[in-house]
This record gives sequence, structure tokens and C-alpha cells, in this order.
Amino acid sequence: MNALKNEDIRQVVRERYRRAAGAEDDAEDCGCAPSCCGGETGNTVKTEEIRQAVREHYGRAATEEAGGCGCSPSCCGGETVAAADEKSLALGYTAEELSAAPEGANLGLGCGNPTAIASLKPGEVVLDLGSGGGFDCFLAARAVGESGRVIGVDMTSEMVAKARRNALKGGYANVEFRLGEIEHLPVADNSVDVIISNCVINLSPEKAQVFREAFRALKKGGRLAVSDVVATAPLSEEIRQDLALHAGCIAGASEIEELQQMIEAAGFTGVRIAPKDESRSFIRDWVPGQRIENYIVSAIIEAVKP
Repeated sequence: MNALKNEDIRQVVRERYRRAAGAEDDAEDCGCAPSCCGGETGNTVKTEEIRQAVREHYGRAATEEAGGCGCSPSCCGGETVAAADEKSLALGYTAEELSAAPEGANLGLGCGNPTAIASLKPGEVVLDLGSGGGFDCFLAARAVGESGRVIGVDMTSEMVAKARRNALKGGYANVEFRLGEIEHLPVADNSVDVIISNCVINLSPEKAQVFREAFRALKKGGRLAVSDVVATAPLSEEIRQDLALHAGCIAGASEIEELQQMIEAAGFTGVRIAPKDESRSFIRDWVPGQRIENYIVSAIIEAVKP
């Protein structure tokens, strides 16, 4: 098989987040199964096909909060509020944090809690890569206070619209959401103190470019605080070519050494990638019966712009 093209991968990512934002859909339309949200791959898929699949997937997740996709909740998004909150508690969020955010902001699409490792301070400017419904942005806004600012970037228009509605509901004057790709961030050079992200960078077909853009946007001394999935063993070509598994935060996972090299090549220092073996218990449910937890694990990723 030929390698997937970057535009294909972007398309899958956009589609997944469009589903997560939410058009009503049923299991047949979603294409669920046998692996995550559907879409067996036979011939080599193109980059634009992947982008489209991801776009639709997360677009739907933004609008369907009752799990209309019919797939495994972790991989398809669109969970009920209770299910999303239960998952988030297991990821390290507190009940107080969950109750503080506007209802509907937490879609249960993450694999960790980046705000817990970001050490946010009042007055800081925070940028969230792949901000979804705005959940982590709203938690960050509380930490940086009225003197600080939070910017969420998402490539799915449905997610951006949903996050803006949530900001209005919650009265967040220091949070804004921008439509854009994380490979081409719509922010000025040297304008951000901290970049957070939650299970999104793995979806990008151009991860090295994502880290170069993060480095550009950060101020000197700025920090990267990311929760994402990493590969602890080589993924098969079959997995790498699966559109559904790209959208499901699996096929795009980088191995730890490769990821560290990309981050350091972008100019960062103090790179720390800490796998969380306990995450295998919930990753197992992303693709039941496929033992994907033997290959993928959630990790904390930290670095500093010198």
C-alpha cells in the first residue's frame, strides 16, 4: 500500500469532529464497525478522504450529545453528559471542574487532563489546539483569571460554533474560539504563554509542522502541556491505512522516540513524554476485541521554548 496523503488524513479528522459536534445520525449512517466508527479500508485511502471522514465524525459529535452514532462512546464522541463526565473523572478531572463548565462543553473526547499539568497562572495567554466544545478552554480561563486570555482553535466549524455558544452560556469574556488548522495556527508569533491540547495532535498528518507552529506561537519561556496518545509498539500498515482508526485517535499515533525527535527539531527543550499505562484500560474500549491497548497508550507531553 502507498502511504496516506496528508490531505486525506486532515479530512478524516475534520469529519470525526463534525460528528462529535453533532448532526443526528444512526449507526448505519455513521458507518460504525467493525472497528470504531466504521469505514473498512480496502484500497489505499487518500489524504482528502481521511480529512473528510474526520471532519464529519467530529462535526456530528458536536451536535449529537446523546450518542446517536451508535459506536463505542470513546471513539465516536457524542456521549451523554453523564457518560462524558464519568470518563473525565477517570482521566483526572475533578467533580468541581466538571460542574463549573457549561453543560455540553465536555464531550468526553479527550485522553487526559492537560490543564492539570499546565501550571497555569493568572494573566497568562493560553492556546488550546483542537478545542472541541471548549471544555479545557473554560477550565483554563478560570485559572488565568480576568487578566488572562484563552484562545481555542478547531478546524471543524460545528465545534467552533458549539464552543462559542457554550462561552456565551457560561459568560466567559476572556475566551475566544477561532476556526483554523493546528498546522497553520491563526495566532501571532510569540503571543502565547502556554499551549494545551487533548488527544488532537495525533490526528494531524503533519505533526512536525504542528510543533513548529506551536514553537512559533509561544513566547520565550512558553510551555507545551499536552495529553495525547502515543504508540508503544509499531502499528501495522493495515492499522495505519484505516480511516476509522485515524479518526479514532489510533492510526495516527507516533512512537515515543519519533515524537520526541519532532518536538526537539522544532526547537523545544526539556521534552518529557510520560506514558500512562493505566490508560490502557479505557483505550481497550475504543475498539473492543482488537487489543489496540497493546499498541496505544495515553501520555503526558511537556516541553519549553527556550
